[in-house]
Amino acid sequence: DRFEDAKKALRGSKFEVVVEEKEDNALSMTDPWGSQFRIVVGDDAELDSRGTQAGVCSSSGALGMRDLTLYCNADANIPGIARFYNQWMDCPILSSDEQSCSVSMGPRQTLSFVKHPTRTDIKHEDMRDDQVEPPEGMPAFLSNYGPHVSIYVTNLEKTYDACRDLAYVNPRFKRRAYTKQQALEQCMFRVLDIIDPDDPAAGPILKLEHEIRSVVNVDGSK
Repeated sequence: DRFEDAKKALRGSKFEVVVEEKEDNALSMTDPWGSQFRIVVGDDAELDSRGTQAGVCSSSGALGMRDLTLYCNADANIPGIARFYNQWMDCPILSSDEQSCSVSMGPRQTLSFVKHPTRTDIKHEDMRDDQVEPPEGMPAFLSNYGPHVSIYVTNLEKTYDACRDLAYVNPRFKRRAYTKQQALEQCMFRVLDIIDPDDPAAGPILKLEHEIRSVVNVDGSK
């Protein structure tokens, strides 16, 4: 039983683990850096072979992430974040108000943002100058050592056109899409800034690196 194995593996570690009393088979966990996790027993409906990659075990046995919730600054424009994903990435808005929002990332997965009650110094990026020279005629970018999320879209060209002014290249990684053509050839591109489509002049609401991938290869195959 993987759930029992997880409890045993975490016992005595630097992770703070609490077995929830109100629900069977649920663990609340905090890692040494303060990130909070809730581990629950999945079901067969969550098994999705689309998450597998060549050279890796065939399936995760329904091991996955139902939701990722990130804190935003107390003064963040939460509805603007929801509009960013909905208008520019075609992600359905499941809920949105002044305090939090949740958008659909797939049939069984959500990405959520919540205002921190007090903090206004929250950062999800860690920018460093690795002195990487870009190709001739292309802009130079700082490397991001903060977390990034991978998102699959059904129409990469449409998404790139919507996010063209936000396109970002992380010199840490070998695949670097400086242009739309390179993005289509590589079936991916990156953005760092989350902008309100209704008020782009206000600038980034927050920075979170996205690796935006196509659900199909360049030849249309899956």
